[in-house]
Amino acid sequence: MADYAGDIAPGDAWRILAQDSGAVLVDVRSEAEWNFVGLPDLSAVGRKPLLVAWAHFPGMVANKNFVADVKAALAQGGYRPGAPVLFLCRSGVRSKAAAQAVSAVGIAPAYNITGGFEGDLDTGRQRGKVGGWKVAGLPWQQG
Repeated sequence: MADYAGDIAPGDAWRILAQDSGAVLVDVRSEAEWNFVGLPDLSAVGRKPLLVAWAHFPGMVANKNFVADVKAALAQGGYRPGAPVLFLCRSGVRSKAAAQAVSAVGIAPAYNITGGFEGDLDTGRQRGKVGGWKVAGLPWQQG
């Protein structure tokens, strides 16, 4: 996969969104995750996350139109080329692949938000307690 701008912590992603009015957050989780786990709440910075699934539930079947879907969402959202595009998933794996995929077609800078929305697994193999958007105390809402 192509190089991407790199990995950033959730707090750094929030600062970019707050300081750069052109910055965009793309949540690449599935519709089920958006609805049942929640969404980043970007209302404080005057935006909404763009929702483009990397894979579709059930079965987490790869979205073969992902890059085209991102391009369409960016165009519809008034994206200006060269503004930061921040990718978020559950844990940071799909979002890294997404950042690499769009970088390969010239959408840059594209960043992966480490820890994702729910963070890493804790010692009890549960999410939501170690890292990620929610644990960082960033705004979110139930889907």
